[in-house]
Amino acid sequence: MNTTINFLINQANEIILGKEKQIRLSLACLFARGHLLIEDLPGMGKTTLAQLLARLMGLQYNRIQFTSDLLPSDIIGAAIYDRDKGEFYFHPGPVFTQVVLADEINRATPKAQSALLEAMEERQITAEGETRDLPEPFFVIATQNPTYHTGTFPLPESQFDRFMMRIELGFPSRQAERSILTGRDRSILLQTIKPCLTSEQVLKIQSLVPQVHVSDALLDYLQDLVDFTRNDSSTSNGLSPRGSLALMRSAQSWAFLDGRDAVIPEDVQIILPSVVGHRLRQYTDNLSDTSSIAQKLLKSVAIP
Repeated sequence: MNTTINFLINQANEIILGKEKQIRLSLACLFARGHLLIEDLPGMGKTTLAQLLARLMGLQYNRIQFTSDLLPSDIIGAAIYDRDKGEFYFHPGPVFTQVVLADEINRATPKAQSALLEAMEERQITAEGETRDLPEPFFVIATQNPTYHTGTFPLPESQFDRFMMRIELGFPSRQAERSILTGRDRSILLQTIKPCLTSEQVLKIQSLVPQVHVSDALLDYLQDLVDFTRNDSSTSNGLSPRGSLALMRSAQSWAFLDGRDAVIPEDVQIILPSVVGHRLRQYTDNLSDTSSIAQKLLKSVAIP
């Protein structure tokens, strides 16, 4: 399995140049049964990364373009009247798939944004008085532009907390950009990518991640980090139990990607900025805040 995953990462690196860490974080989020938020400027490859992950995993994929006039029924579906049968039937929305790209999620109103809350947390949809399960695996990748861009609606904290990780792609290196300028179109290259896994294999990996061993000493370290966020006066709120579980699951998933059966402190340190940055404060536009908060945590809390 590790050989397959390494091949998958190498394939992804051929499309998204110079961003192996972000690719690994995205995979760790998926394998930990989380959801991913990608924030960056337009044109940085956010949509390409979402399409790439779906294709490599062999998963069904739908893209929802979030706009200010988007309605919840445009996401989850609606009951449509059949005149021939004289009754209503439910027409599923685009959320009924395995990988959902919520593109520019903060361009929609809070009412439309909230349509994803139940889907992300409980992997089901309640509509027309009936609860319907979503396909497995179910993975939401949301992209958003910085909130200083016009026409954006900041995500509420309850929505932020549904995302296991938040990452940014950033500008490519000079060498990577030269390859982009002189190479084939990324969208064309994307069509040549063949699936490396099946949905059944993804589900199998998701079941294996919680089995990665977490020692008592490592749990002490993780809880010390969480306790620090709850007692630090410089943060408006500490990590919730959902946040601490996300931290542990992400570390287990990162260890699994590295081919290890136990979590080490370095796993926690690597995934920490992506897991805690959007949870420890009210949302701001400065992504460097995420790094500074993580660095403060790592410097203040000693490894047992």
